[in-house]
Amino acid sequence: MTYPAPTFDLPVNYRKLSSRDRGRVRRQYVTQQEGKCWHCGALLVHDPRGDIKRLWINKQLFPKGFLDHPIHLQHSHKTGMTEGAVHAHCNAVLWQYQKR
Repeated sequence: MTYPAPTFDLPVNYRKLSSRDRGRVRRQYVTQQEGKCWHCGALLVHDPRGDIKRLWINKQLFPKGFLDHPIHLQHSHKTGMTEGAVHAHCNAVLWQYQKR
């Protein structure tokens, strides 16, 4: 017998989630956001908005493989609370340029 994946009352504390639950929360945000990136508003199945995509990313700031996963779960590094699903590039932009 299979059971439905749990749904979460968003936002949630990213630091308290297991890796499996992070994936579930990310998918829940994708659904809630109608498939659009929380940061740039472009569909997550496509590239980020052009002005965002053109921003240079210093890959040395991020763990190896950081940009290998196309959709990330954005969260506040101050509070730990989730904010939404974003393109990997948007996640890097948020960290590198906005310290988020």
